[in-house]
Amino acid sequence: MALAFRLTTRPAVSENMTQFMVDFSKERVGLQRLHFLPVPRAPEIDASSCVVCDNTVMVVWQPAEEFVVDSNTVSRRIESYELEYRKTNCDSSMRAAGEACWEKIPDIRETQVTITGLKFDYRFFVVRVRARNKAAVGEFSEPVAIETTAYNFGFDVATAHPELRVQGNTITWEPQGVKGHDSRLKGKENMSRNATPSPNKAAGSRSGRDRFAGESYTVLGNQEMSGGCHYWELCPLADWKSYSVGIAYRASLGRFDQLGKNTGSWCLHASQWLQCSLAAKHNNRAKALDWPLPKRIGIYCDYDNGDLSFIDVDRLHLLHSFKTKFSQTLVPAFTVWCGGISVTTGLQVPSFMGKFLSSSRSFSNLSQ
Repeated sequence: MALAFRLTTRPAVSENMTQFMVDFSKERVGLQRLHFLPVPRAPEIDASSCVVCDNTVMVVWQPAEEFVVDSNTVSRRIESYELEYRKTNCDSSMRAAGEACWEKIPDIRETQVTITGLKFDYRFFVVRVRARNKAAVGEFSEPVAIETTAYNFGFDVATAHPELRVQGNTITWEPQGVKGHDSRLKGKENMSRNATPSPNKAAGSRSGRDRFAGESYTVLGNQEMSGGCHYWELCPLADWKSYSVGIAYRASLGRFDQLGKNTGSWCLHASQWLQCSLAAKHNNRAKALDWPLPKRIGIYCDYDNGDLSFIDVDRLHLLHSFKTKFSQTLVPAFTVWCGGISVTTGLQVPSFMGKFLSSSRSFSNLSQ
């Protein structure tokens, strides 16, 4: 807080009352002895040194030159910085309607900061920074827009099986006639596959032309892939029993088709129903994988090179890779039976993928 002071003046009037004077001579001497701390000037963000990697952003800036009165002056160092950031789809500092407000990171002691745990669901990440000293806080720097590209998608609810509930980033299986997911349906005696509705029964209740039916408890993603590299992750919920995750040609899947059972879909299937199993599936063929059931799976698709890889993210282990040549646009695809999954999008291709892409891999004969 800046110090406050009060001036005491001594007014005087001339003998003929024509002039009114105030003597500031003593006060002037006192004021001249004061050293006022200047307001810090705005730093300059070094855009060329800013780094975007693994859904983190490192922002680097250069401080403005410090103000010095003379060699006997106490140092007027900048005490801290304050950074603000927000996400936007335009590279302008102006905030469009509906876009997020500025978020603040205070009390930064260095000329850089790393922001972690971000979801890149907008095209740009706009940042600005200002300095603070003992006297005051300065003006913000010119905003800098950093491009943050990642694969974002939601679920195409029009394709969801009638017994799948799609909410936010989760998919849960809710059998018809049961209000919500019944966690008691975990024992073999309570859950018979004979209770699965027949295709004819499911077809009569479906509300959309593209909706999956029968035993294909499937839903597709709503963003197509026609080139480039893409990455997303899946985590099974606590009560899960069986799920599949992969990609598919949208047009290749009929209403009753299951993932991995035709030439236009590739998937990883996990199950802990009756016994634990993990398998890669394509064209109605399956390859069993000798690995514990993962708690977090990364899915990497390189459309141009025809690569599809599944990663155990917690153990950084390559579960399986398909090598093929994609000929149509792809969409993410998910199947859930009993329980649920959560899907995370807005992720960059993580740096650890380089370890798997650069290594020599033997691709499955299921890829053709």
